[in-house]
Amino acid sequence: MQVVYEDNHIIIVYKESGEIVQGDKTGDIPLSETVKEYIKEKYQKPGAVFLGVVHRLDRPVSGLVVFARTSKALTRLNKMFAESEVHKTYWAIVETSPDLPQREELLTHWLTRNEKQNKSYAYDHEVPHSKKAMLRYRVIGHSDRYSLVEVQLLTGRHHQIRCQLAAIGCPIKGDLKYGAPRSNPDGSISLLSHRVEFVHPVSKETIVVESPLPADPLWSKMIMNG
Repeated sequence: MQVVYEDNHIIIVYKESGEIVQGDKTGDIPLSETVKEYIKEKYQKPGAVFLGVVHRLDRPVSGLVVFARTSKALTRLNKMFAESEVHKTYWAIVETSPDLPQREELLTHWLTRNEKQNKSYAYDHEVPHSKKAMLRYRVIGHSDRYSLVEVQLLTGRHHQIRCQLAAIGCPIKGDLKYGAPRSNPDGSISLLSHRVEFVHPVSKETIVVESPLPADPLWSKMIMNG
């Protein structure tokens, strides 16, 4: 775990791929518990440590996760996330397609979620039980086989980035669930929660934080070729 920002009310950490943000049926130790232990040790806090989970990242995704350290911050951050006042930027390495535009594009689909498969499906028109999904993306780097795209979510749907990019023929590298031809050696997918910007829920200062890059050298190569 790497702490990239902290104060009395919030803490932002870098999540490695493979980590879970909150406890689940696997029984693996979640990032939230690791952060609690960090706070307990650093500040020598007796008893239970308060930590509020305000959003999550899929297990194979890496990047920034914001936690609340106080109940006041948790309440306000929950409202800010619900009202899209927290601006998150993602980077994704995708399979290059001849149809991938080199300018900024708005993608709109209607997604349905299959709970049993833990997978979403994209349609270009509204279908029963679907939810509208919108994101904006642009190509910022490339190699012979891959493109690096920057993504801004305009809605928050299940597996939205993974599903929508796959729907235009550009699955994220390593994402077998959404059509990538092969997995990444470490089981990750090449999707990074790269940047977060919001007005601090208590101090009202503008907070802007960027993530370190994953260990895979392809990330650095893609940026150099931007």
